[in-house]
Amino acid sequence: MKRTYEPHVFLERAYKEAERRLALQWEGEAQWRRWRAALTRKLRELLGGFDDPVCPMRAEVLERNKMKGYVREKVVFQSRPDTSVPAWVLIPDKGAPPYPTMICLHGHGRGKDSIIGIAEDGTERTEPGEYQQDFAVQAVRRGYLAIAPEQFGFGERRNAADIKEGAGKSSCRPISMNGLMLGRTTIGMRVWDAMRVLDYLRSRKEVDPKRIGCMGISGGGTTTLFAAALDERIAAALVSGYLNTFRTSIMAMTHCEDNYIPAILKWAEMPDIAALIAPRPLFVESGTKDGIFPIAATRAAIRGLRQLYRSLGHVDRFGYEILDAGHEFSGRKGWPFLNRWLKKQPR
Repeated sequence: MKRTYEPHVFLERAYKEAERRLALQWEGEAQWRRWRAALTRKLRELLGGFDDPVCPMRAEVLERNKMKGYVREKVVFQSRPDTSVPAWVLIPDKGAPPYPTMICLHGHGRGKDSIIGIAEDGTERTEPGEYQQDFAVQAVRRGYLAIAPEQFGFGERRNAADIKEGAGKSSCRPISMNGLMLGRTTIGMRVWDAMRVLDYLRSRKEVDPKRIGCMGISGGGTTTLFAAALDERIAAALVSGYLNTFRTSIMAMTHCEDNYIPAILKWAEMPDIAALIAPRPLFVESGTKDGIFPIAATRAAIRGLRQLYRSLGHVDRFGYEILDAGHEFSGRKGWPFLNRWLKKQPR
C-alpha cells in the first residue's frame, strides 16, 4: 500500500466525487428557468445573511467637490442598523439626468479610494494607476454616474488594529472566519451591501433605475458576479480578473479567506453561478498572465456561458476579452459592450 501524506490528495478526490447537484445541464428554456430558481435559492442559503430586516438608509452627503469633468460626493448610508457604508459618488458634468449608472466594486488593496484616482499619499492622480486603473473615474468620464462603495473589510470598514497596520492591510481574515461560525460568508455580506447600494441609487433622482450596471476586478469581480447573479436590478455586469472555476483557482492555491463558501462544491461550480446572470448582458475579461485565476479554466467557463446565451437566443448579450496581461483591469472591449446595453434608453 502506498501511503500519501499530502492533504490535497484527499480534497482532490472529494472534489471529483462531489455530485454538484445543481450544475447547469441545458435541456431547454423551461428546464433552465426551474434550474435557475433552484440554484438561486440554494446560493442565498449557502452565502447566508439575506434574511436580515431592511433598515432605513439614513443617507447623507458628507462632502461635495468639483473635479475636472464631474462632481465627487462622499456619501454614507446604512446597510444594516449597525453597519454604515461610505461611498464615493461621481456625477458627470455632461449629459442630463437620469444617467446610466455604474456600481464600481474595488478589489483587494486600499479600498474605494484606489478606483477614484486618490493615491496612497492622499493626492489626486492625473493618470490611471494601480492594477485597477481608476475604473470608477473611467466610468464617469464615459457619462455614467458612478458609485464606489467601500467593501466590507477594506479602507474605512476595517478593524481598528488592521487600520493601524497601513492602508493595504485588510480585515478579510477575521470577518471571514468569525462570519463562518455564524453561518455567514464574506461574499454574502458584501453582496448584501451591493443590494443596499442599489436601494440607495434608486432613491436618487439622477439615476435611471433601469440602467444600473455593476463592475469590478478581483475581489470586486467576485462581488459583481454574485450580486448580478442574485439581484436582477443589475441590468448588465462586467467581471474582470475573476471568472474561473473554484477547482482551478480557489482550491489550487492560497487565496484570501473571503473567497470561501461552505459546501458550494456540493451544488455548483463558479460558471454555474455566472449562468444565473443570463439572459442579462455579461462581459468577462481576464489576462493570460493572471497567476491566481489560470486562463485555461477561464476559457472553458467562457465557452460554456457563450453556449448558454446562444441557446437562450441572446448570444449578443455575452462578451469577453482575453488580454495579454496579468491581474489588472482593462475595459478596452468591456466599455463598448456596456455602453451598448446601458447607454441606450430602455423601451
